[in-house]
Amino acid sequence: MALYAIGDLHGCARTLDALVARLALAAGDTVVFVGDYVDRGPDSPGVLDRMLAMEAAAADGSGPAVVFLRGNHDQMMLDHVDGTGDDDLWWINGGRQTIASYPGGEIPGAHVDFLRRTRFAHVQDGFAFVHAGMDPSVSVADNLAVLDPGVLLWTRRHWTHPLGAWEMPVVCGHTPVPEPVDRPQVIGIDTGAVFHARPGLGWLTAVALPERRFVQVPYAG
Repeated sequence: MALYAIGDLHGCARTLDALVARLALAAGDTVVFVGDYVDRGPDSPGVLDRMLAMEAAAADGSGPAVVFLRGNHDQMMLDHVDGTGDDDLWWINGGRQTIASYPGGEIPGAHVDFLRRTRFAHVQDGFAFVHAGMDPSVSVADNLAVLDPGVLLWTRRHWTHPLGAWEMPVVCGHTPVPEPVDRPQVIGIDTGAVFHARPGLGWLTAVALPERRFVQVPYAG
Protein backbone atom coordinates (compact mmCIF):
# COMPACT_ATOMS: atom_id res chain seq x y z
CA MET A 1 0.00 0.00 0.00
CA ALA A 2 2.05 2.88 -1.35
CA LEU A 3 1.59 6.60 -0.71
CA TYR A 4 2.41 9.00 -3.54
CA ALA A 5 2.15 12.74 -4.06
CA ILE A 6 2.05 14.17 -7.58
CA GLY A 7 3.11 17.68 -8.53
CA ASP A 8 1.47 20.48 -10.51
CA LEU A 9 -0.31 19.22 -13.65
CA HIS A 10 -1.30 22.47 -15.41
CA GLY A 11 -3.29 20.88 -18.20
CA CYS A 12 -0.63 18.30 -19.14
CA ALA A 13 -3.01 15.34 -19.48
CA ARG A 14 -0.79 13.09 -21.59
CA THR A 15 2.13 13.70 -19.25
CA LEU A 16 -0.07 12.64 -16.35
CA ASP A 17 -0.99 9.45 -18.23
CA ALA A 18 2.70 8.64 -18.64
CA LEU A 19 3.42 9.16 -14.94
CA VAL A 20 0.43 7.10 -13.80
CA ALA A 21 1.61 4.28 -16.08
CA ARG A 22 5.08 4.46 -14.50
CA LEU A 23 3.64 4.28 -10.99
CA ALA A 24 1.50 1.20 -11.73
CA LEU A 25 -1.01 2.24 -9.08
CA ALA A 26 -3.02 -0.40 -7.23
CA ALA A 27 -6.31 -0.26 -5.38
CA GLY A 28 -4.58 -0.20 -1.97
CA ASP A 29 -2.42 2.82 -2.78
CA THR A 30 -3.09 6.47 -2.00
CA VAL A 31 -2.32 9.37 -4.34
CA VAL A 32 -2.27 12.98 -3.18
CA PHE A 33 -2.44 15.60 -5.93
CA VAL A 34 -1.05 18.95 -4.76
CA GLY A 35 -3.23 21.02 -7.08
CA ASP A 36 -2.96 23.29 -10.11
CA TYR A 37 -4.83 20.96 -12.44
CA VAL A 38 -5.59 23.76 -14.91
CA ASP A 39 -4.02 26.65 -16.85
CA ARG A 40 -1.06 27.08 -19.18
CA GLY A 41 -1.03 23.54 -20.61
CA PRO A 42 -2.85 22.16 -23.66
CA ASP A 43 -5.59 20.08 -22.04
CA SER A 44 -7.01 21.31 -18.75
CA PRO A 45 -10.36 19.61 -19.50
CA GLY A 46 -8.55 16.32 -20.05
CA VAL A 47 -6.77 16.59 -16.70
CA LEU A 48 -10.04 17.26 -14.89
CA ASP A 49 -11.71 14.36 -16.69
CA ARG A 50 -8.90 12.10 -15.48
CA MET A 51 -9.31 13.39 -11.93
CA LEU A 52 -13.03 12.59 -12.06
CA ALA A 53 -12.28 9.10 -13.39
CA MET A 54 -9.78 8.47 -10.58
CA GLU A 55 -12.29 9.78 -8.04
CA ALA A 56 -14.92 7.36 -9.36
CA ALA A 57 -12.48 4.43 -9.35
CA ALA A 58 -11.53 5.21 -5.75
CA ALA A 59 -15.20 5.31 -4.78
CA ASP A 60 -15.96 1.88 -6.24
CA GLY A 61 -12.73 0.32 -4.97
CA SER A 62 -11.24 -0.37 -8.38
CA GLY A 63 -8.52 2.26 -8.09
CA PRO A 64 -6.27 3.87 -5.50
CA ALA A 65 -7.56 6.24 -2.86
CA VAL A 66 -7.14 9.83 -4.02
CA VAL A 67 -6.79 13.17 -2.27
CA PHE A 68 -7.25 16.30 -4.37
CA LEU A 69 -5.75 19.51 -3.01
CA ARG A 70 -6.50 22.95 -4.40
CA GLY A 71 -3.91 25.10 -6.14
CA ASN A 72 -3.91 28.84 -6.71
CA HIS A 73 -4.78 28.32 -10.39
CA ASP A 74 -7.74 26.15 -9.46
CA GLN A 75 -8.88 28.89 -7.09
CA MET A 76 -8.55 31.53 -9.83
CA MET A 77 -10.71 29.40 -12.10
CA LEU A 78 -13.35 29.05 -9.38
CA ASP A 79 -13.22 32.80 -8.74
CA HIS A 80 -13.79 33.38 -12.46
CA VAL A 81 -16.84 31.12 -12.42
CA ASP A 82 -18.17 32.84 -9.31
CA GLY A 83 -17.44 36.33 -10.62
CA THR A 84 -15.40 37.15 -7.52
CA GLY A 85 -11.83 37.12 -8.78
CA ASP A 86 -9.39 39.16 -10.82
CA ASP A 87 -10.04 37.86 -14.33
CA ASP A 88 -7.11 39.83 -15.73
CA LEU A 89 -4.75 38.07 -13.31
CA TRP A 90 -6.17 34.67 -14.24
CA TRP A 91 -6.12 35.48 -17.95
CA ILE A 92 -2.40 36.28 -18.03
CA ASN A 93 -1.55 33.28 -15.83
CA GLY A 94 -3.03 30.62 -18.06
CA GLY A 95 -6.76 31.30 -17.92
CA ARG A 96 -6.71 32.21 -21.60
CA GLN A 97 -5.44 28.73 -22.53
CA THR A 98 -7.94 27.06 -20.21
CA ILE A 99 -10.99 28.81 -21.63
CA ALA A 100 -9.74 28.20 -25.18
CA SER A 101 -9.50 24.46 -24.47
CA TYR A 102 -13.24 24.21 -23.72
CA PRO A 103 -15.65 24.14 -26.69
CA GLY A 104 -17.36 27.49 -26.75
CA GLY A 105 -15.43 28.53 -23.66
CA GLU A 106 -18.02 26.84 -21.45
CA ILE A 107 -16.67 25.08 -18.34
CA PRO A 108 -18.79 22.00 -17.51
CA GLY A 109 -20.52 21.96 -14.16
CA ALA A 110 -18.85 18.65 -13.29
CA HIS A 111 -15.43 20.31 -13.55
CA VAL A 112 -16.49 23.24 -11.40
CA ASP A 113 -18.01 20.90 -8.83
CA PHE A 114 -14.80 18.87 -8.73
CA LEU A 115 -12.71 21.95 -8.03
CA ARG A 116 -15.10 22.95 -5.24
CA ARG A 117 -14.51 19.55 -3.62
CA THR A 118 -10.74 20.02 -3.48
CA ARG A 119 -9.12 20.54 -0.10
CA PHE A 120 -6.58 23.03 1.21
CA ALA A 121 -4.48 20.51 3.15
CA HIS A 122 -4.06 16.85 4.02
CA VAL A 123 -2.07 14.94 6.66
CA GLN A 124 -1.13 11.30 6.32
CA ASP A 125 1.60 9.01 7.65
CA GLY A 126 3.52 11.84 9.29
CA PHE A 127 3.53 14.16 6.27
CA ALA A 128 1.49 17.31 5.61
CA PHE A 129 0.45 18.08 2.03
CA VAL A 130 -0.47 21.51 0.64
CA HIS A 131 -0.24 23.25 -2.69
CA ALA A 132 2.18 26.13 -2.13
CA GLY A 133 3.56 25.79 1.40
CA MET A 134 2.93 26.94 4.94
CA ASP A 135 3.81 29.84 7.19
CA PRO A 136 7.33 28.96 8.37
CA SER A 137 7.04 30.98 11.57
CA VAL A 138 4.37 28.75 13.17
CA SER A 139 3.81 25.03 13.54
CA VAL A 140 2.16 22.81 10.97
CA ALA A 141 -0.68 22.31 13.45
CA ASP A 142 -1.23 26.06 13.68
CA ASN A 143 -1.20 26.37 9.89
CA LEU A 144 -3.80 23.62 9.65
CA ALA A 145 -5.95 25.22 12.34
CA VAL A 146 -6.19 28.44 10.32
CA LEU A 147 -6.16 27.08 6.73
CA ASP A 148 -5.38 30.49 5.27
CA PRO A 149 -5.78 30.26 1.46
CA GLY A 150 -3.48 33.24 1.01
CA VAL A 151 -0.71 31.15 2.56
CA LEU A 152 -1.52 27.59 1.51
CA LEU A 153 -2.22 28.50 -2.13
CA TRP A 154 0.38 31.21 -2.71
CA THR A 155 3.27 31.38 -0.23
CA ARG A 156 6.93 30.86 -1.03
CA ARG A 157 8.29 32.12 2.30
CA HIS A 158 9.27 28.62 3.42
CA TRP A 159 12.00 28.55 0.78
CA THR A 160 13.79 31.55 2.31
CA HIS A 161 12.94 31.42 6.03
CA PRO A 162 13.85 28.98 8.83
CA LEU A 163 11.42 26.11 9.36
CA GLY A 164 12.14 25.45 13.01
CA ALA A 165 8.47 25.57 13.98
CA TRP A 166 7.40 22.71 11.69
CA GLU A 167 6.92 19.42 13.53
CA MET A 168 6.50 17.29 10.39
CA PRO A 169 7.67 17.44 6.76
CA VAL A 170 5.53 19.43 4.33
CA VAL A 171 5.06 18.22 0.74
CA CYS A 172 4.20 20.97 -1.74
CA GLY A 173 4.30 22.18 -5.33
CA HIS A 174 3.68 25.70 -6.72
CA THR A 175 7.32 26.75 -7.11
CA PRO A 176 8.92 25.22 -10.25
CA VAL A 177 12.39 23.81 -9.60
CA PRO A 178 14.79 21.91 -11.90
CA GLU A 179 15.09 19.02 -9.43
CA PRO A 180 12.77 17.82 -6.67
CA VAL A 181 13.60 19.41 -3.33
CA ASP A 182 14.30 16.87 -0.59
CA ARG A 183 14.98 18.55 2.75
CA PRO A 184 14.18 17.24 6.22
CA GLN A 185 11.18 19.56 6.66
CA VAL A 186 10.04 20.27 3.09
CA ILE A 187 9.67 18.27 -0.13
CA GLY A 188 9.06 20.24 -3.33
CA ILE A 189 7.65 18.35 -6.31
CA ASP A 190 6.76 21.01 -8.89
CA THR A 191 9.39 20.41 -11.57
CA GLY A 192 7.59 22.54 -14.13
CA ALA A 193 6.15 19.99 -16.56
CA VAL A 194 4.24 22.73 -18.38
CA PHE A 195 7.39 24.85 -18.69
CA HIS A 196 9.08 22.31 -20.95
CA ALA A 197 10.47 25.06 -23.18
CA ARG A 198 12.55 26.43 -20.30
CA PRO A 199 15.98 24.90 -19.64
CA GLY A 200 15.98 22.51 -16.71
CA LEU A 201 12.20 22.22 -16.41
CA GLY A 202 9.62 20.10 -18.23
CA TRP A 203 9.20 17.15 -15.86
CA LEU A 204 6.21 15.84 -13.92
CA THR A 205 7.25 14.43 -10.56
CA ALA A 206 5.78 12.05 -8.03
CA VAL A 207 7.29 11.22 -4.66
CA ALA A 208 6.78 7.88 -2.90
CA LEU A 209 6.56 8.21 0.86
CA PRO A 210 7.94 7.68 3.41
CA GLU A 211 11.01 6.56 1.47
CA ARG A 212 11.21 9.85 -0.48
CA ARG A 213 11.74 8.10 -3.79
CA PHE A 214 11.10 10.36 -6.78
CA VAL A 215 9.54 9.19 -10.06
CA GLN A 216 9.60 11.53 -13.06
CA VAL A 217 8.43 11.62 -16.66
CA PRO A 218 9.19 14.30 -19.28
CA TYR A 219 6.53 16.55 -20.73
CA ALA A 220 4.40 14.70 -23.28
CA GLY A 221 1.52 17.12 -23.81
